Amino acid sequence: MRRLPPVLLALLLTCATLVAPARAGTAPEVTYDKYSLTVDGRRIVLQSAEFHYFRLPSQELWRDVMEKFKAAGFNAVSLYFSWAYHSPAPGVYDFSGVRDVDRLLRTAHEAGLYVIARPGPYINAESTGGGFPAWLKTVPGRARSFEPGYREAYREWLHRINPIIARHQVTDGGPVILYNAENEYQVNTDASYMQDIQDQARADGITVPITTNDCCDAGSWSSTWATGPGAVQIPGVDDYPQSFECANPGLWGPWGEGLTEKLRDDIPVFAAEYQAGAIDLGNAGYDKCRELTGPAFMKFFYKNNLIQTGATMFSYYMGYGGTNWGWLAQPNDVYTSYDYGAAITEARRLTPKYDEFKRQGYFLEAVAPIAKTDALTPSPAVPAGAALTTVARANPDTGTQFVLVRHTDRAATSADSATLDWAAPDGRYQVPVQVKGRDAHVLVAGYDLGGQRLAVSTSSIMTHAAIGGRDVALLYGTAGAPGATVLRYASQPSVKVLEGAVRVAYSGGDLRLDYAHEGLARVLVTGGGRRPVLLLIGTDEEAARFWRASTPAGPVLVRGTELVRSATLRGDVVRLKADTASGAASGAAAAGEVEVFAPPSVKRVEIGPSSGQPASQGSGQAATPSSGQSVGGGDVPVTRTASGSLRGVTRAPVPADLPALTGWRAHPEAPEAAPAFDDSRWKAADHTTTTSPHPPKTLPVLYADDYGFHNGNVWYRGHFTATGTETTIDLNAITGLRGNYLVWLNGRYLGSAAGGVEADSGDQWTPPNPDPGPGHFAVPAGVLKPGADNVLAVLVANMGHNDDWIADDLRFKQPRGLVAASVSGTPIAWRIQGTAGLDKLRGPLSTGGLYGERTGWHLPKYRDKSWKEAAPSAALTPGVTWYRTSFELDLPKGQDVPVGLRFGGDPSPAYRVLIFLNGWNVGQYGADIGPQREFSLPAGLLNERGTNTLALAVTAEQPSAGPGPLSLFTYGNVRGGP
Repeated sequence: MRRLPPVLLALLLTCATLVAPARAGTAPEVTYDKYSLTVDGRRIVLQSAEFHYFRLPSQELWRDVMEKFKAAGFNAVSLYFSWAYHSPAPGVYDFSGVRDVDRLLRTAHEAGLYVIARPGPYINAESTGGGFPAWLKTVPGRARSFEPGYREAYREWLHRINPIIARHQVTDGGPVILYNAENEYQVNTDASYMQDIQDQARADGITVPITTNDCCDAGSWSSTWATGPGAVQIPGVDDYPQSFECANPGLWGPWGEGLTEKLRDDIPVFAAEYQAGAIDLGNAGYDKCRELTGPAFMKFFYKNNLIQTGATMFSYYMGYGGTNWGWLAQPNDVYTSYDYGAAITEARRLTPKYDEFKRQGYFLEAVAPIAKTDALTPSPAVPAGAALTTVARANPDTGTQFVLVRHTDRAATSADSATLDWAAPDGRYQVPVQVKGRDAHVLVAGYDLGGQRLAVSTSSIMTHAAIGGRDVALLYGTAGAPGATVLRYASQPSVKVLEGAVRVAYSGGDLRLDYAHEGLARVLVTGGGRRPVLLLIGTDEEAARFWRASTPAGPVLVRGTELVRSATLRGDVVRLKADTASGAASGAAAAGEVEVFAPPSVKRVEIGPSSGQPASQGSGQAATPSSGQSVGGGDVPVTRTASGSLRGVTRAPVPADLPALTGWRAHPEAPEAAPAFDDSRWKAADHTTTTSPHPPKTLPVLYADDYGFHNGNVWYRGHFTATGTETTIDLNAITGLRGNYLVWLNGRYLGSAAGGVEADSGDQWTPPNPDPGPGHFAVPAGVLKPGADNVLAVLVANMGHNDDWIADDLRFKQPRGLVAASVSGTPIAWRIQGTAGLDKLRGPLSTGGLYGERTGWHLPKYRDKSWKEAAPSAALTPGVTWYRTSFELDLPKGQDVPVGLRFGGDPSPAYRVLIFLNGWNVGQYGADIGPQREFSLPAGLLNERGTNTLALAVTAEQPSAGPGPLSLFTYGNVRGGP
């Protein structure tokens, strides 16, 4: 790869704390000060959500998730880039197909999102190896350090991924606005390593500011690395105040107040990862995690962070979680689903958390003065004895005030009311407020709301826009709570209450509106020396029904529909690219109302594909429109309302019919357990040394990674000449949490044992374990063949590789597979076999070493007509049995119908199931795996209009009934989609 000359590189290093300027006249420049980021001279509040493309192996669905981020008011997406996902072996890299990150970054740009690029090298993300490729375990040199070996390896990765990121920077007309070096690295202050990552990035053309994320809740190293080698330009803090106790969703802030620390006086406050979900540590299910981190948590903690710390850079983890398909997951904390309790579910459905993100995101997008504020004292006063507190900030240029109002008892379930005594920029006001314990409001005063002057309001601003020569403003508050809004006018305006109960008074230039937040009130104000304004005042729930979409001809507001992805104005037509009329899981759906606030010249509403007008891009650059089929049925008959809007009814989606899963065929595998099986072409497991810091308990070294087998199941066959006196077989294996191994002697099944794990997944250190995964098996009488060749066969289910978040090779380089084996001291000659070869389409993490995987039983084109008919629920014998069936789908065109696979009945610890859809390993099922019974079958892997093949590899540890019954179901049904 071409590298910069040493002289030029030295110059870049000298200026490492500066942002390289954009070329004149070509693209925006990214700068920052103590308040916020600035893009081409415009301050922004960075509102980002995390998305892992490697957890959604479907390129078209990348667009869906990113469009949903944009529609919620996010202006950025945070993207980890997984080294393990792209590199199956040293020097081998794949950026094609579902690994095409060029396309990923183009998709983000087309969706109108900035990108926080996070290439590691280490990313954690609860992914196998923390994003490190498993082959790195055999490389000398401690990982996450500047030691040789590791240094050459990570540089190779960076010089592959950095140039791709570099050509998509904001400074080159793309979406990448920040580059994140390493990940939560406060555990090991190797300044040379941190500096070198940045040096390589600059040498590879990265010009945007470099950041890093310090874990957790203001970690240890950033204060000492504020300057000097290793320091980044904008360090941030990861905050997870709710912990991960999903089984106790009533828990409230056990890990602190969640206030992001300001790490240097010259930079914005950066919440680099702020909690937006949780790992399901207790197997409670992700719906409980969504409750734990739901709208109440979001209102209190996010708004607290905004006003108390003045943060203007937020990245929420996760916005969309996705799936640990294949062998993607790390073994300790997660199972197949990585839903995370996020605002967008694993099946891409929107939740009440999404609504709260939208309410807050639209506010940050619309109210520009929030990007530059200082602490304001005193804040508006509450009467003595009132159970409310206030904290305030003000923009030093405009004087606009932002007041956070909270309950003094955050555990209170009832609301408390008070009258604020508010010294606002336009005068002193007494206005009513009401707040529940687990709630918070950000109120605004002294704000130029379009062509209006907002003196004060105890309703929250969601958004406002100039539409057709008038302002349209959307305000909201808790249902039933009182509210007051005061607007300033030079003379008394004309006020018409179009809907709702609103009291109106005018005095001394103040137009005061008093009301209760109930339904949606509509107030039209004209005259008074200002252009007209339509005030829409509703509840939280009513506000969530609104969507704002930007067009080259100006913004529009839409009320109703499940989602508005984009809009265009052309002549007398407004065309919406929208999802309409969501149905229940059964596929049933009803028509829904839509209301559009657009210029008076617009007389028609169409809901359909993009008409070719570019969407608004966060960086100010035009974005290529996405293609798509008609989603709402074209023209929507509309009528004009008293509010000047157009109101109509959308068509319901066509019901989606799913077939029953029948016609199953079965075949036993595990011929490797038979003594006569030919293993001569397997690798000889005869190493006597290893780079692992964990010495083997017996020789030879049997670690699977040392022989190039990194993922999934691994077979061992040990040959020994029996004396006839052998009585016990003693084995030891390390598999990671939830792993196991099965044992046969001369074809006789002896039993199974649980594989070893690290000492404690929560520990800061990982001491060597002298007995990590013991298994002791008695030799049955009559099974041995004295003086002849005897075969010990062992099938080990490895569950992924340890993370390295504490930068400790004892943890990361912990081996997988057998670590000790003895048959009463008799010498054994071993051979080993794992994955047969790389699946170019699905990548290195999709398959393991089962016989059926090595011979293609999981692939759709495999011919299974000779297999016997049998349902997966049939009785199982110990070992591995495969089941296959095919089914036809014909899902309605122009609709988004996410499909899942459901296991009925109760899962059993007696078996575990690998699930393959059209050759892709989409999950693991079993009582020892986790609580999951439903598995997402994403479009792209799923043929929505054609034939699909489902294959199950069932490994039974003991006789039992098989899994089942199995059925397909839909998570929802909308007209629309990406």
